[in-house]
Amino acid sequence: MSSTSSHQVHAIGATLVRWLRALRDRETRRAGPLVARAFHLLLGLIFLDAFVSLGSQLRVLIGSRGLLPAAPLLEALRERSDISWLNFPTLFWIDASDTTLLAGCWLGAALAIAAAAGLRSRLCFALLVPLYLGYATVARSFLSFQWDNLLLECGLLAVFLPRDRPALWIHMLLRLLLWKLYFESGLAKWQSSLGDWYDGSAMTFYYETAPIPTWLAWYAHALPESWHQLESRLTLIVELVLPLGIFGPRRARLTALVVLMGFQLLNLATANYGFFVHLAVALHVFLLDEADLVRLRRFAANWLPRWPRRRDPREPPRPRRLLRLRRAGAAVLAASFLGISSIEGIRAFADWPAFNRAVSPLRSVYSPFRLVNVYHLFAQITRERIEPGFQTRAGSVWTEHALWYKPGPLDRPPPFVAPHQPRVDFALWFYGLGFRRSTPEYVQNLIARLCLDPAAVQPLFTSKLPDAPDAVRIVFGRYQFAAADDGAYWTRRDVAELGPVSCDTL
Repeated sequence: MSSTSSHQVHAIGATLVRWLRALRDRETRRAGPLVARAFHLLLGLIFLDAFVSLGSQLRVLIGSRGLLPAAPLLEALRERSDISWLNFPTLFWIDASDTTLLAGCWLGAALAIAAAAGLRSRLCFALLVPLYLGYATVARSFLSFQWDNLLLECGLLAVFLPRDRPALWIHMLLRLLLWKLYFESGLAKWQSSLGDWYDGSAMTFYYETAPIPTWLAWYAHALPESWHQLESRLTLIVELVLPLGIFGPRRARLTALVVLMGFQLLNLATANYGFFVHLAVALHVFLLDEADLVRLRRFAANWLPRWPRRRDPREPPRPRRLLRLRRAGAAVLAASFLGISSIEGIRAFADWPAFNRAVSPLRSVYSPFRLVNVYHLFAQITRERIEPGFQTRAGSVWTEHALWYKPGPLDRPPPFVAPHQPRVDFALWFYGLGFRRSTPEYVQNLIARLCLDPAAVQPLFTSKLPDAPDAVRIVFGRYQFAAADDGAYWTRRDVAELGPVSCDTL
């Protein structure tokens, strides 16, 4: 190579290095402490809601008289040599009494308030994550939703998110999490075996068959079919194309922010998904620059809290050894997060059996902790709504008992209940989808409680349960939204029956 060519190569390399450094410096300035503090505030409030919501229904879920009692499960697992904390991670190995379970929710709520207030937020999240994981593990199907996983993943990254300095790598990982949430969900829709998203049919069923719709879903369902077809295809664009802007310049990120916020507000208006929408909105904070939050704070100075001051640049710099440890830790976190996310993404979206077998031993190590996940929300839309109705018999008369948040009385409007998530009502939607295959343990226990201990499950139902019924049965009804001139929100047609189960045999 001639000296002239060598000089040109060095010049191009130097220019590229300068450009990359300028890009890094610009992105680092954007990834500042105001963004981190805003995220900590929002995530702390969501953790508060999660623990308060869980605590309000804890006894009926996993209490000693609940549908999936935690204490007997852990007693049985203690006798098995193949089960330990590593593959069943929960703090309640120590004690799972009702008092301890409720105390854990109170502790979680207190830690969440402290995190939101900026009182040792990172330490609070470091305690909140294993505490919530403990409940998610023992509650099994009741806390198995993707937003429970998303809360744990957000909490893990929040532990490493500093509040007093820029931290580009952690901010980029949280943007990557936001990208995963949307892009993987869009990819799952694109791969739907029904082809219902790109043929436009998905949204013609969505509002009617969502697990717990709101009364606005009734109006949305009545919109023209041509609109629903447009919605279906636009959803693919929003989830597959728009997330590219998450890593783009400011204008692209703000465009993504506006559209994704509108998308989530539509979700919030038409269906109840616990705190999922609120988590997505909290992650949207990372689409903003530090300067955007400064302007917002100036605009709303009278009602926004005063953030703690930034670290004074005149303070002595931190020791070089600490900086090296910090960089090494960030590198390990980033490599682990990217590696596990890649493994989970390939498993979910690629038909590669040899890869799945190869990574199975590694997955058995990290998957019980649910700290890095894959998201595939509504890969395909359910086309009919089958709801289980619980009935008791006294003498020769059968009485159906409506749950608070499920379709029951045909003239009762669907409720607004988010960010609270009624876990039993939500789980029963999945049971309705597969009731012909099997009856889950919690449904079997619900039948037993209706017979033998109705007071334990009374909070689930709107009407007074009989103290000593003769029998219990489940009648499965297909629910559809009623027409506007029917004077009701729902129509119902019974399609199957389970039972009756005589209470004398239990």
